[in-house]
Amino acid sequence: MIVSIHQPAYLPWLGYFDKIARADLFIWLDNVQFQKNSFQNRNKILTKDGPSWLTVPVRTSGVLYETPLKDAEIDNSRNWRAKHVSSIRMNYNKAMRFSDCFPALAGFYEREWQTLDRLCWEMLDYFNTLLGVTTPIRRASDMSADGSKSDLVLDLCKKAGATTYLSGALGRDYLDLPSFAAAGIAVEFQDYKHPPYRQAYPGFVPNLAVIDLIMNEERPERFFSRNRAVAQA
Repeated sequence: MIVSIHQPAYLPWLGYFDKIARADLFIWLDNVQFQKNSFQNRNKILTKDGPSWLTVPVRTSGVLYETPLKDAEIDNSRNWRAKHVSSIRMNYNKAMRFSDCFPALAGFYEREWQTLDRLCWEMLDYFNTLLGVTTPIRRASDMSADGSKSDLVLDLCKKAGATTYLSGALGRDYLDLPSFAAAGIAVEFQDYKHPPYRQAYPGFVPNLAVIDLIMNEERPERFFSRNRAVAQA
């Protein structure tokens, strides 16, 4: 049982989906604190002038250090939905799969979302379907796990029945590996090699939002496999 865990993210990059695809279970880490200026509520798309941020405004005044991700409220007093859908249309209207993908994407921006978690959750389901990713997903907030950082990850793995935890590369900085070993859970670190793919402008730019791939590639699902290499702990 390979388990991977990650916080909700808006328009995630390809490594996020690789991490999901190579696990038997993905845990949506929705009960940790919202982090301002992170990839939880923003990512980049490609424009003729280079990468450009799309950011979902989140209400943080007075509650930033008290609000778990699942409760982080979107600031709908700002006209972010119209700006995002307009930017996607303008920069991808000539892409190979624009007519196939844009109507569904635009539909997300027709709704007024109350929380970042709900927006990212429903978008993730759509992207996983397009990419052929079928890994089951559980919410951390439904699993009654205890602790923080490494202890929280370990407890989630135990509750999920993990034999292997697939960590992101940054896990090397905070995971207590002896604790995982004592629990009989192996740790592997994602070693994602970003593949080049067709883009709208000359010169390849990696690490963009997943919509850059799904708009430009006829078969985006071919970029995801459980057989990618991992680095051993």
